[in-house]
This record gives sequence, structure tokens and C-alpha cells, in this order.
Amino acid sequence: MRGRITKDGIRIYEDADFAGMREAGRVAAMILDDIGALVVPGVRTGELDDFIRSEVERHGVTSATIGYKGYQHASCISVNQVVCHGIPGAKIPKRGSDVILDADILNIDVTVIVEGWFGDTSRMYAAGNVKPFRQRLIDVTHEALMRGIAAVKPGNTFGDIGHAIQTFVEANRMSVVRDFCGHGLGRVFHAPPNVLHYGRPGTGAVLEEGMFFTIEPMVNLGRPETKVLADDWTAVTRDDRDSAQFEHSIGVTATGCEIFTLSPGGKFFRP
Repeated sequence: MRGRITKDGIRIYEDADFAGMREAGRVAAMILDDIGALVVPGVRTGELDDFIRSEVERHGVTSATIGYKGYQHASCISVNQVVCHGIPGAKIPKRGSDVILDADILNIDVTVIVEGWFGDTSRMYAAGNVKPFRQRLIDVTHEALMRGIAAVKPGNTFGDIGHAIQTFVEANRMSVVRDFCGHGLGRVFHAPPNVLHYGRPGTGAVLEEGMFFTIEPMVNLGRPETKVLADDWTAVTRDDRDSAQFEHSIGVTATGCEIFTLSPGGKFFRP
């Protein structure tokens, strides 16, 4: 039965709800498409966030992050060894400013609200001449996300998703962050389930048609451990090695899933 809550606390949405998520995801993904051309050496993360804020206003939608638990920015921008929740305009760790340099890699995470529906997505970008090991990290992370998404269909479990991601990442001698995970969403920003990016096949809640959630693996070149800085937001790798992340919002369908946040322009992490 649709429109109910499972025993695991996961909401099952109705067929008509897919349209709302589809539009919210489209707007969020469009903003990530449009910002790609601005990710160049010399740009400030604060300038990137200003552009995102202006795009949110131009589309006539609402930023889900401005005012969320006191946060005052329209995006999170995480550079190099920052795993997630990097604050635009703040000094980049190990650096005296928020200026992006040649060969930096960065994740930009945007969530918008469109008529009550939340569209949440993030993407990696490379500024200038990215080093091969950083490009490989980006490629592995994106492929890990897509392998996790490929495991989504009714009857599979959340453990199947995590296992698909973890085994691919570790086969490439990288590690999956354990401290952060994906989440349910819909008419709320965060809801059950917690979507782990590691796990064992056949474990966890069973996937059902009508579930909405994010998959957003964070992959480290080194060890998986993280720490949160004194600002209580910015999470970095403990070993100071690079990290990458991609995120899609998806809905489980009768035969698999629909990705709500695919790039309208057919782009992924390159501008």
C-alpha cells in the first residue's frame, strides 16, 4: 500500500509524488550544470555560493540549506581533503583564503525546495589541470555511485546498495567514509532511512516501490576516518588525503529506480 510508513520508519510515496521530486531534482541539477563554467583557478568559494544563491532566486525556488541548523549558505563546497560540509567563503584547510587554485578538486552540494519537495544533489569539479590521481578518485567515486544506484530495485536491500559501492571502491584501493551517509527525503530534508555506502548483501531494510532517498558516497584516497573542524560543519580526512563525493536523489520504481537529479545538460563532473 502506497502513502504509508514501513516498520523501519520509511515513507512510501505515491505515484503522483514522483512529479514533485522530478522537478525539484531538475532545478538542483540545472544549477550544478550552470556553475561548472565558473569553477576555475582564482575563483573564491564564496563567489560560487553567491552564484548559487542568485540561481535559486532566479528559478523562484527556496534554498534548503540557508537557515538549516544555523547554516547561512546556499551550498556546501568541499575542496580536496574536505570530505563534506565545507563552508563557502571560509578559509580552505591548509590555506589562508577561500581561493580555488589550479589542480584543486571540489564537491558542490546543493539542495532546493520546489513546491514543498526537496531536490538534493552534489557533483565533483576540477579546477585547471587536475592531477591524474585526483581525476582517478573522481572517476572511481562517480562509478561507485552509479553501481550503488544499479542495485536499487524492489526486493533488494539497502545492504545490497552499500555492498556494491564498497566492493568497487576497495577493489580500486580507496576507502568508503563511514561517518556520513545518504538519507530519505521528499517533503522533508532528512528522514529515514540512513543509506550506508558499505554493507553486506541481503541486510538492512528491503527496498519498496515509492521510497525516496539519496545515495551519496564519499570516497577517500587514504583511510576512511574523518574529523569535524572547530566550525562544527567542515569534515576533513584524518590523514589529510583527498576525498570525493557524488550525490543523486532517487525514487524506487516497480522495476528499478528513477534518478531525479540527472544533469539536464547531460553533464557529470566536468563543466
